[in-house]
Amino acid sequence: MNYVSTRGIDNKGVSSAYAIKTGLASDGGLYMPESIPTLTNAEITSLSDMPYTERCATILSKFLTDYTYDELLEDAKGAYSEAKFGSSPAPLTDLGDGTYMLELWHGPTSAFKDMALQIMPRLFVRALRKCDEHRCAMILVATSGDTGKAALEGYRDVPGTKIKVFYPTGGVSEVQKLQMQTQEGENVSVSGIVGNFDDAQTGVKRIFADPVMREKLNAEGVFLSSANSINWGRLVPQIVYYVSAYCDLLKTGKITLGEAIDVCVPTGNFGNIFAAYIAKLMGLPIGKLVCASNKNNVLTDFLNTGVYDRNREFYTTMSPSMDILISSNLERLLYVTLGAEKTRGYMTELTENGRYALKECDLALIKENFVGYYTNEDECQRTVKAIWEKKNCLIDTHTAVAIHATECYMNDFKAERKVVVASTASAYKFARDVYTSLTERDPDGDLEALEALNRLTGIDIPTPLSSILTKSARHTGVIDACEMEDATLAFARD
Repeated sequence: MNYVSTRGIDNKGVSSAYAIKTGLASDGGLYMPESIPTLTNAEITSLSDMPYTERCATILSKFLTDYTYDELLEDAKGAYSEAKFGSSPAPLTDLGDGTYMLELWHGPTSAFKDMALQIMPRLFVRALRKCDEHRCAMILVATSGDTGKAALEGYRDVPGTKIKVFYPTGGVSEVQKLQMQTQEGENVSVSGIVGNFDDAQTGVKRIFADPVMREKLNAEGVFLSSANSINWGRLVPQIVYYVSAYCDLLKTGKITLGEAIDVCVPTGNFGNIFAAYIAKLMGLPIGKLVCASNKNNVLTDFLNTGVYDRNREFYTTMSPSMDILISSNLERLLYVTLGAEKTRGYMTELTENGRYALKECDLALIKENFVGYYTNEDECQRTVKAIWEKKNCLIDTHTAVAIHATECYMNDFKAERKVVVASTASAYKFARDVYTSLTERDPDGDLEALEALNRLTGIDIPTPLSSILTKSARHTGVIDACEMEDATLAFARD
């Protein structure tokens, strides 16, 4: 299985190890496999009888063909151990009315990013060996909150790596910020930037694209790679939990073999929902993919009109991990649907004008699989409260965005298929807004909200979050976006 760029200029096929090592193609595109492997009904039946780790190794082995099955199984067992994720890494909760919540936040940072970022560093270290790479890899990350902490934890003290994370100072919750600021490890660095997530992401992409910076880093014995979902090594493990969810529904008799389900995903960068689409392309019986956005509804507008326009007002919301106007993985959807030439054209328009408009025939192809909804702040609060009162289930604000979108979709389409809703974070990561949604009272602060929510609901605070209350902040620096290059080079020399 070789990998090629979504933009088709750098079209020499590379191995999966090389794609994981480098992150981005040299033409600025994202790596995609030359073909999508298949998943038969017989294989789905077999996977249903496997534990999550074996499901993971089996699916990854279809994409990462230069890794052995035994290597992948060893990495999966190390990543998804009971000590890190409990008895089940990705359990399903029945919400009734044919809706099932896929809980993806039982890992060491209480967010779905752990599902990829616990195994990705293991795949990455193997990639360095397979590519005979002896330089130090600097993992450069822009985060809207959850990716940063998950990547820091995943790459902490991993030999041969350094990790530098940039986050928007006003665009993450206090809990998210403290998780990053208190991060331990000798090879980690965190900087807040003045701006929003798109400023951070644009800065990171600028560093990757700068040949002068590459030469300066190379002189220090360092090369750049990414832990964001632009890196295939981050995205491919996410395919696994959608296959696993279908297998769990099948094994428990909730569906029959071949029965289609719908999937709803709260997403900002489009990586999580694109992973579900890859599972569908493999042959997993998925009907519609419901893309759930918050008030920053650039993806909803795109799926409804075909116009992607980042030149719009940016909102800071109670679901900050989705406060994004530049959805990088949308490029992969364009490539899979329309091919490299059209993708390159649309990406050029986006770079030059900040927008592009799909041709009607191109949009029609995407609408065959995707539908978009967005949830405003009031609807988000009401959904958090309704799910607690009706289902005795405590959800975070991002999950609430998805549940509300699911309800809208089922009403509009008279949908009868069962729906799997991706639940992407513990409610305690956004305790202040969850507490306010339930009580209409504002706690004294974000940290006080952790304990207030615990007293209100009786549900334990996850240990990864309660522990930040006793840790000291180590990474408190804040810089302007224009200083990101200097901060990166200084860390390389440290």
